[in-house]
Parts: sequence; C-alpha cells; structure tokens
Amino acid sequence: MNRTKLVIGLLLFALSLQAAPIRQEPHIDSLMLSTKGGDTVYLAFLHDLYVYPAMRFKNRRQEKFYWRTVRDVKKCLPYAKMITKDMIYADAELAKIQDTKEQRKWWRHFERQLYKKYEKDFRNMYASQGQMLMKLMARESNKTSYELIKKYRGKASANFWQMIAKLFKNDLKEGYDGADKDRITERVINLVEAGQL
Repeated sequence: MNRTKLVIGLLLFALSLQAAPIRQEPHIDSLMLSTKGGDTVYLAFLHDLYVYPAMRFKNRRQEKFYWRTVRDVKKCLPYAKMITKDMIYADAELAKIQDTKEQRKWWRHFERQLYKKYEKDFRNMYASQGQMLMKLMARESNKTSYELIKKYRGKASANFWQMIAKLFKNDLKEGYDGADKDRITERVINLVEAGQL
C-alpha cells in the first residue's frame, strides 16, 4: 500500500514538472530540460572523452617515467594555467601604463606579489616538476621559457638563466612539441583535463 502511494506520488510529481514551463538558463549546465510542443527533452552536455591505445611498457624504467609524468602534470598543470592568467593580467595592466618608469615600478610590485603567491609551493617541487612546469608554460603561452624571461626581465637575465639551465642539462629555448617529442606529456594532459586519469 505504501509503495503504491509512493509510486503515484512520484508520477504526479513528474507530470507536474512536465506541465510547468521550464525556464532556460543563460549558462549551459551539465543536465538541462527543454520543452518543445509539450514534449520534454533531456539535454546532457558531456566532457570530451579521449581514447588512446593501451600503454605498453618495454621495461620498468619506461613505466616509472610514465607515472612520474602523470604525477608531475597533475601537480604543475594548475600552476601553469594560473601563471598564464597572471601573465595575461600583467600584459593588460602594463599596456594601460604609458610611462616606462611607472611600468617598471608596477612590474616590481606585481613580481613581489607573485613571489609571495607561488614561492612556498615551488620550493617543495622536485626538479622534474620544475622542468614539467617549463614545458607546460611553453604549451600554455606558446612561448619558450627563454622568451618569457626576456619579455619580463630583459635579455641579460634570460641569458643568465639559460646559462644556469645549461649547467643542469636543460634548455630554456626548448619549446613544447605535443605532436612528437612531448606526445606522452600531451596524452597525459588530455586525460588529466578530461578527468580520466
């Protein structure tokens, strides 16, 4: 008897939903209802789904490299996106300031804010995560680390940091190549962004 009342109540509730006009929201939600000519249509917006062939590792070293890449991408990708937003903001603000002296003053202040914002997190990163952050910044901004340093700190500073990077067998002038050299990283990024990894 109680089960019958529950089913009847649910049916009446569903019928009342169909009879009431459904207001369309301006933003897209993951699940929406739309009424057309008395019919209710359920709309679902899904994320992209990436399908790659299964990873085949030749040895334990390759498998460790892959899972280290996953760890590093998961840690560094949010930072790369935040830093890119900060760069876009800085570029817009610097474009508003006409005086070169005022631009330098504003940049020094903004640089101190960025240092406070990111210093603690960056100090706890592994060297491989620092390298991954450089790759992801090149991917997000379409500029190498060398070009970014040169743009914001000058050519002398960019050359100094390039020399330091070379001592540690890195290259700030190296770009991001998701189609060839960095294809494993690109795969991991796509899977992480889609929530599949």
